[in-house]
Amino acid sequence: MYPQEIVIPMMEELTDNGFENLSTPEAVEASLAKKGTNLLVINSVCGCSAGTARPGVLLAVANTDKKPDHLTTSFAGFDLDAVSKVREHLLPYPPSSPSIALFKDGELVHFIERHQIEGRSAQMIAQNLVAAFDEYCN
Repeated sequence: MYPQEIVIPMMEELTDNGFENLSTPEAVEASLAKKGTNLLVINSVCGCSAGTARPGVLLAVANTDKKPDHLTTSFAGFDLDAVSKVREHLLPYPPSSPSIALFKDGELVHFIERHQIEGRSAQMIAQNLVAAFDEYCN
């Protein structure tokens, strides 16, 4: 498990911008049971999280008219049980962190895996997400 002093500032980059941290399996289940769209970011300490994933997510949410109803996150290597529960909902995709999932009424409708984040700019990730928001969000 990653040390709290490393994780907290990276977690706060999302939670300070309106994301709810899901730290337990019960919180994950309750969040995914809500009606509407839920953008769920599996956060990570890796460089691609800081360099493109988190900035891309924040850029997308800030620059679209159609936003997800719920903004949530869990931290890989820290919120261990919560991330394990999230990954059950991401099957058949293999574990991937960072990764970005969009759920609609509890069903996975769009997923960006780590290999789709690495080597891409925050703007490219934001464009990908905005297109998904346009399709699935009200």
